[in-house]
Amino acid sequence: MTTTAPPEGLRDFYENPAVPVASGTPRSLRQARMLATALGEGTAPSLILDVGCGDGTAAATAAPLLPGHRIVGVDWSQDALHRARPRLAYAVRGELTDGGLPFRTAAADAVLFSEVIEHLVDPDAALDELRRVLRPGGHLMLSTPNLAAWYNRALLLAGVQPVFSEVSLRAIHGRPGREVVGHLRLYTARALREFVAAAGFEVVRLEGAPFHGVPRPLRALDRLACARPALASILLLHARRT
Repeated sequence: MTTTAPPEGLRDFYENPAVPVASGTPRSLRQARMLATALGEGTAPSLILDVGCGDGTAAATAAPLLPGHRIVGVDWSQDALHRARPRLAYAVRGELTDGGLPFRTAAADAVLFSEVIEHLVDPDAALDELRRVLRPGGHLMLSTPNLAAWYNRALLLAGVQPVFSEVSLRAIHGRPGREVVGHLRLYTARALREFVAAAGFEVVRLEGAPFHGVPRPLRALDRLACARPALASILLLHARRT
């Protein structure tokens, strides 16, 4: 889930096996298709880093769509890596700060950064490190929950805490849902574009993805909202390192 060593309280939280470390398959598939399109057919084998790989589910889901490419899972959490290694050929421990990722400068052709940035204390330093390990023109595939998802807009109008936002690491207060997942940062589509561009990337594309936690009667509406990324549950951003 996270590749930046968090403060003491967060460290214990992320090493708790009960904390979810994987996101929904629809998001993983959409993101993998975006990367496969970006890499193109018949290209030389690429090194793809799944930074914040969690239990390896996302990378394992993406692998069949990225044949011939080497995918390396990277995570700070030893518990997550223990669960990832049966699914991934390569899974290593790494941090986005305190020494950086265990890869040389410009080593990677692409980075998957899936549902990680919302957990970070210092997202600016994280993007600096991702930019370092990417080659010029390399691809950043970032996904994160959308603060301005269609239902969050309605919840805020009703005075209810938005989904994905959290005020405590111990329990959910003031919003729908039951799982505490440790979100510290939340982005709208506009904020995410501006943030990534300011970090030295060229934003190529922004898409939406559904959220697996949406109640079943509302899932069709959630899928429809993906046509307008600013309203979608999950933001999928493709950017190139400048």
